Amino acid sequence: MNNNTQKELYAEVLATLIDHLQKRNDVQNIDLMNLSGFCRNCLSKWYRNAAEKRNMNMSYEEAREKIYGMPYSEWKEKYQTEATKEQLDKLKNND
Repeated sequence: MNNNTQKELYAEVLATLIDHLQKRNDVQNIDLMNLSGFCRNCLSKWYRNAAEKRNMNMSYEEAREKIYGMPYSEWKEKYQTEATKEQLDKLKNND
């Protein structure tokens, strides 16, 4: 497989992951962090870093909107719940 094909496959997989996470707004970032060690905010940072490597100006908030599918403040208001003590403890123990 050539490098361009590999990049196209990665791009499609990432687009599918982002779409999936936008639809699964019931899944909290802390749950993603506890399970996988990354969350939507991490994806936003990686997205912004990739843009900056290509000399594209992009704010963190713009990157978040791409990943969340809406402004982060809107997503937070609609879908974010308060983390439980158990979730916070698990996150703390993962360090």
